[in-house]
Amino acid sequence: MSTLDSLRTAHPPLQASAPRNPPATGADALQAALADAAITIPQLLRQRATMHGEAMALREKDYGIWNPYSWRHYYDTARAVALGLLSLGIKPGDRIAIAGENTPEWFYADLGAQMIGAVAVGIYPTNPWVELQYIVKHSGARIVVTGDQEQTDKVLDAMAGNGGLPDLEAIVCIDMKGLRHYRQSELMSFAALCERGRAYAQQNPEADATLDRLISQGAPDDVCILVYTSGTTGPPKGAMLTHRNLVYAAHAYARTVGIADKPFEAVSYLPLCHVAERCYGTVTHLVLGGTVSFAESIDTVAINIREIAPTFFVGVPRIYEKLQQGFLFRLGESGRLRQSFTRACLAWGRTLSDRRQTGNDNWLDRAAYGLLYLLMFRNLQRHLGFAHSRHRLCAGASISPETLRFFDIIGRPVSQGYGLTESGGVAFIQTESHHRIGGCGVPLPQTEWKCDTDGEILLRNPGVFKGYFLDENASTASLEQGGWLRTGDIIEILDNGEIAVVDRKKAIIITAGGKNIAPSEIENALKDSEFIKEAIVVGEAKKYLGAIIQVDYDNVGRWARDRALAYTNYKSLSQLPEVNELVERVVNETNKRFARVENIRRFAILEKELDHDDGELTATQKVRRAMIEKKFARELAIIYRAEG
Repeated sequence: MSTLDSLRTAHPPLQASAPRNPPATGADALQAALADAAITIPQLLRQRATMHGEAMALREKDYGIWNPYSWRHYYDTARAVALGLLSLGIKPGDRIAIAGENTPEWFYADLGAQMIGAVAVGIYPTNPWVELQYIVKHSGARIVVTGDQEQTDKVLDAMAGNGGLPDLEAIVCIDMKGLRHYRQSELMSFAALCERGRAYAQQNPEADATLDRLISQGAPDDVCILVYTSGTTGPPKGAMLTHRNLVYAAHAYARTVGIADKPFEAVSYLPLCHVAERCYGTVTHLVLGGTVSFAESIDTVAINIREIAPTFFVGVPRIYEKLQQGFLFRLGESGRLRQSFTRACLAWGRTLSDRRQTGNDNWLDRAAYGLLYLLMFRNLQRHLGFAHSRHRLCAGASISPETLRFFDIIGRPVSQGYGLTESGGVAFIQTESHHRIGGCGVPLPQTEWKCDTDGEILLRNPGVFKGYFLDENASTASLEQGGWLRTGDIIEILDNGEIAVVDRKKAIIITAGGKNIAPSEIENALKDSEFIKEAIVVGEAKKYLGAIIQVDYDNVGRWARDRALAYTNYKSLSQLPEVNELVERVVNETNKRFARVENIRRFAILEKELDHDDGELTATQKVRRAMIEKKFARELAIIYRAEG
């Protein structure tokens, strides 16, 4: 057997479903196909290009100017990519990896790969080369599309170390700045790939017809993307998601929250390799039409939101926390009269929010909110960029109830949902009638669910994935007979019918006294403080709970400067006795909110900030709990030295 044959055997093409007839054209036929999720993502793009033509689909900021791109441009460029891939010998079922920041080219590469039946594999731009190598090698990707020189260098490092990337045949770079003197034969520019595709179509009369046939023959149950999980407790696994999974999740969500028939304007800034941005950015855009604008960077999201004023916004907890803290910081720098007025409005708004949460509000409360809106909340909504937003979703992890309360007070409530990569996106979502702070909403249409004896929730709906790539054991453990997805999450049912997530089954702490404790609620309560950025509750098989604390460098730094406390960097700041006393006060206040068995008895402050590159965080900024004993031995010794 040749080397090439052995590689193909190790990484077999993903099997396609039986071909189906392309969906009928027209708005009514499109809505019917969307309702049944009986359409592929490339077919959706083709339909949008036919229906909307020169209408704006995408916007990207360049040198301070927003440049628009039409649906026709979107479709034609994705076709050029698809033809370029065909000219390189890429076939249906092959994998194409994409590593880079959010840009229109990310969309073109994603859809271009899917047009020919290839499978797109997203990689976090923050991943070090070792993690990139694992994903590219495990998926057997034949081509990697990189965003810039940094991502290209990671691929070249991965090719040179730890056994290399034997399947990789080409690197396609979007931004070639700094790569002029690179001499790798595998490297080409994204523009060159598109030109190659157009030339291939001119030289081969059947090329365009072949591509049209591949798009039309695509089936909803074909695997279209691999999403590698964050790997908090082990190596990342490649979840195989189909067109039906994503189209169902996007369409059912839009209908449930009432945005399906409204203008759609969104900001793309979360990593496109994450299922949240892929489903509620790329796919929801195709399902609803409208416009996606690309943020300049993760650091400018707050500014870009104000510029764009999106009608829909999806964010992770840290984004909402930063928006809230940014407002509170500016409030702290304002005059005493303005501070007093604002705090009085927020206090009144909290009273109204409390009544809404308990269902006891009336017309007088709504009139009072109208007055607060005119006095302050209208300007605050504009400042945050949410003046025109119709729905705001928090995804990725649990969020502090106090952060949720802030947005509810100002009249722009943030909806929580429940779902995971393996369910294609959210399966439960909060609606106007079910919006309890701390809840995760009610199931989407066609979603069935049940609880195991230990409280673990199992799901079944058209969004449930096909399994893990090249990992039959993990697939069997997650997918039970009848299509039930075993989620690994413990839930409880609230009195209004919503579910609430207690914690990950694997994260539950069992103390020496036999008490089962969910750490996430305590961790979020600690992070309600502006001075604590990260908290890790520990205590497995111990007599009491402890906490490993990372202070917020910016906020604690400002606090220290106001008190003329000298420090030079994070380490020196974290070791100040006054900072230890500050954290102790936060911990003591937090303990008052919990039962004694859930109290933090001792804590240790980290001497360094948690870092993805050091293996302490996943690419989604979740703590790798499997690394706690190895990475935080010093802190654990401080917390439990009394037991020793």
